[in-house]
Parts: sequence; C-alpha cells; structure tokens
Amino acid sequence: MGASLASGGRMKAAVVHGPGKVVLTSTDVPTVGPGEVLLRLEGCGVCGSSAPVWAGRPWFDYPQPPGAPGHEGWGRVAAVGDDVAGVAVGDRVAALSYRAHAEYDVAKADQLVILPPSLDGVAVPGEALACAVNIFRRSGIEEGHTVAIVGIGFLGALLVRLASQAGAQVIAITRREFALDMARRFGATHAIVMDDHWRILEVVRELTAGRWCERVIEAVGAQWPLDLAGELTGERGRLVIAGFHQDGPRQFQSCRFTWRGIDVVNAHERDPVRYVDGMRRAVELMAAGALDPTPLFTHRVDLPDLGRAMDLMQSRPDGFMKALVTTGYGQ
Repeated sequence: MGASLASGGRMKAAVVHGPGKVVLTSTDVPTVGPGEVLLRLEGCGVCGSSAPVWAGRPWFDYPQPPGAPGHEGWGRVAAVGDDVAGVAVGDRVAALSYRAHAEYDVAKADQLVILPPSLDGVAVPGEALACAVNIFRRSGIEEGHTVAIVGIGFLGALLVRLASQAGAQVIAITRREFALDMARRFGATHAIVMDDHWRILEVVRELTAGRWCERVIEAVGAQWPLDLAGELTGERGRLVIAGFHQDGPRQFQSCRFTWRGIDVVNAHERDPVRYVDGMRRAVELMAAGALDPTPLFTHRVDLPDLGRAMDLMQSRPDGFMKALVTTGYGQ
C-alpha cells in the first residue's frame, strides 16, 4: 500500500486560496524521503496561530500549499522511507507535520509519537497538546502556588487542569461564561469574568490577601490581557506568556516588573525535540486518564468545510473551544 501511494497516488487536500477562501482540490500524495513516514490522516486540529493566514496578513502568499497551515495532525502510518526504524506501517501516531489539512502528509520519523491502543478512536492533535504540556513545564508551577490563567480557550483549559493536578489554586479569568464553566470543570478554584480591569484586580487582591499570584499565565495574545497578567503577578513571581501575539509591538510596565522582581518567560517552544517530548508526555497523561481533552473538541467538520472551522476559530462563538477537521479515515 505504501509504495503505490508514494509513487503517483492522489488525495484530497484543502487549499487556502486567499483570505477567507478554501478550495478542496485533488493533488498528488506526497513522496516519502529517507527518514520520513507517510501519514494517512484521520484529522487535524485548527490552531489559533492560523488566524493571520485566514485573515490575509500581507506577509502570506496565496494560494497556500495544499494542506497548509495544518500542523496538529494524527492518523496511521501508510508508508515508511529508507533509514526509518521503530515505526511501522499501520501504527497510529500523532505527528509534527505542516500540511495536515489533507488526507495524507509527510512527517519526519523522529517527530511523531506512537499512540497506545487505549486511545484508539480518540482524537489526538499532538502539537496542540504538546504546547500545553511545555507551557506548564516552563511555568514552574508547584503545590501551594496560586496561579492565575488569563484566557480560557483550549490551551488555557488544559493549563487549568495541569496546574490544579499539581496542587495549585487556580484562578481562571476569561470573557465567556461558557469558558468559565469549562475552567471550573477542569479544576479551577475560582472563575472570574474578564470585563473590568480594576474589578478583576480587586477580586484577586482579596482572594490572595494582597499577595497576588506566584504564577500568572497569559493565554490570549493581546495587550490588555498582558497588562492584566502583569498586575496579577506577585513579588518574585513569574509571568508566563503563552498567548500568540501577532498584531504588532507589546508594552510592559517595567516599573512594576522591576519593583516586584517579576520574571517573564516566553513559553513558546520552537525546538522539534521539545515538541515531540511534550507530545509524548501528553499522550502518557491521556492514556493514564489524567488528561482528557475530549470535552474541548467542541466542533468537528469534514475536510471540505475547513473554511467553517477557520471562521469558528477566528470568531470564537459561545460554546466554542476547538475545532477539528476530519477526513473520515479511522472513524
């Protein structure tokens, strides 16, 4: 099966033809090179970092390559290239690949994680799960800490779960009532609607008896939530930037950071080795029943409807956490 696919097979792929426009096309199945595997994809998550390409920021070219910018794919290995060991055709995996809004994609053999049988039938957008695990690791959250998480989407909710499991008291802050309910479900001790800056500060000041928070994670990617997160961070605390800031410069209140001795951590990883390690840890947690992201997969669409999933990701209506685009394989 793998050899025939790697030499002239055809597949369906979604192509972002321009801002807000997707076309489903038929194209060649990608060729597997040395050290690579071909994935027959079951699905791919839609990431908030794809918003700029969907909005049409000027630094993107159109049409995008078939399957781009999908990078949260999972499925089964359909073929292996030369010099590949430890993975075989038929293995179900989560992988780092970058054109996964398609029926097939290619990944490096050392950038995937084999999924255990206990997760058969479960969606595993590995890159997104790895982000949560790696942010949690870099946050240095310990038992007894008070942790504020500003912004409860897919990532923020997972961080609520990981922090609460570590023994922290978690304060979830977000604008949507649905997201606040999800944060409580995932272990938040307190949930505060993100509406008025000064009211939020007063509530958190009272909750912490004026000590503020040892750790604050900003998971929105905008200036106001970043300002709020900085003010919630206590003396010698750590402000963790997990939001994907992509619309221009950001400002920090350096006087407050200096006065309180705050550490600022950019929690975004770019090293594939760390990504894969985060994926592996997330899969372990899922298999052990310690982390269940399934309630956060609020919307599922078929591959031809990628545009609708992108719109949902951008508008984030009530009840939305994360959209998955599925191919129909493995269902």
